[in-house]
Amino acid sequence: MRKFLLIAIIVFLVILTAPYSSLKNKNQTQSEVIFWTLQMNDFSDYMNKVIKDFEAQNPDVKIKWIDVPFSEGEKRTLASVLSDNPPDLINLNPDFSATLAQKGTLYEIPTDKTNEFNQEIIDSLKYNDKLYSIPWYATSAVTIYNKKLIQKAGINVPKTYDEIRLAAPIIREKTNAYIFLPNITENDTMLKILNKYGVNSYETIDSEKSKEVFELFKDMYQKNLIPKESITQTHREALEKYMSENIVLFQAGANFLNMIKENAPTTYQNTDVAPQITGELGQNDFSLMNFVIPLRAKNKDQALEFALFLTNEQNQLELAKLTNIIATNKKALQNDFYTKYDETDLMSKARVISAMQLNHVKPVMKSERNQKDINNLINAAVQEILLDKNQTDTILKKVSKDWQNLVD
Repeated sequence: MRKFLLIAIIVFLVILTAPYSSLKNKNQTQSEVIFWTLQMNDFSDYMNKVIKDFEAQNPDVKIKWIDVPFSEGEKRTLASVLSDNPPDLINLNPDFSATLAQKGTLYEIPTDKTNEFNQEIIDSLKYNDKLYSIPWYATSAVTIYNKKLIQKAGINVPKTYDEIRLAAPIIREKTNAYIFLPNITENDTMLKILNKYGVNSYETIDSEKSKEVFELFKDMYQKNLIPKESITQTHREALEKYMSENIVLFQAGANFLNMIKENAPTTYQNTDVAPQITGELGQNDFSLMNFVIPLRAKNKDQALEFALFLTNEQNQLELAKLTNIIATNKKALQNDFYTKYDETDLMSKARVISAMQLNHVKPVMKSERNQKDINNLINAAVQEILLDKNQTDTILKKVSKDWQNLVD
């Protein structure tokens, strides 16, 4: 009797603990991917939906999403990738991603995983011919212009910086406005302009072509054809001047159209959009946000799969319709959302122009070691040249030497 009672107790305990054991085993085999984004809380419904969909398709993976304030992104990321327990997937900008790649802290992305992306963008992300990031979304500035003032001046919308130089005095004379405020000392603005002329290294900064570009802006500045604030103010001030109709052109992303519509409805009624201003090489510049996987991440494979899920055709299009960003997925870019527009809908027109511009981004300006210091060198040179502090040749020779010292 005791023997039968003991067997019954054992069977009962096995039945009772079986669900717990099963749950314990499940939790032990489930990978938790730590995922950081930059300032995406406003789109939490979208992010949570994508995470839920991925987890449903991958029951062995749990995504833990953490949204980091933009101002803390670089500092927190640098500390984490050098630790023994970094996040598995991090949303960053390409410049800082390149810095981390240079430090040897990132996992190399297999190129056979990137066939679904715009290949010009993939090439732009490579460091030493190796890929360390996955593109998430892009923006590419368009030319927002005041069609009433353009008509008053009797000119066509300039397409190049050389055409801007020719149009500037006509605009000033016929409208009393400036053609634009180029904010050429903000971040890497001047470097992006120089890149459109093939000037993108310490060897080429001290060249006749480089001198021509600097002299173009110096000529307009000294003839009062661009505002004196051009050497100190940012795109925010340029937006204010555009809304008050003190400048005719404003280069910015399509999202700025909403700001103009809300804050200056009369100016918005006179507004149209065109492709961004190009240089001698005809390519367009763009901005990008991407994903990186730290070398010390514990769940690299799962993190990569989740990054590819976030950037598939469906999820990119859904995000684009919420934010008006430009997708980097080739199939998404072929959708009507990026290829067709109504002439009366400026936002859709700007979006289509921006998407088309991603097919002409080479040569891309590559981030270098000490990129911020290089930006500062160029911006200081802009001020010295436009204020005629010294001969342009002399200033550019010094910039070339200082640039070389920063990268060698």
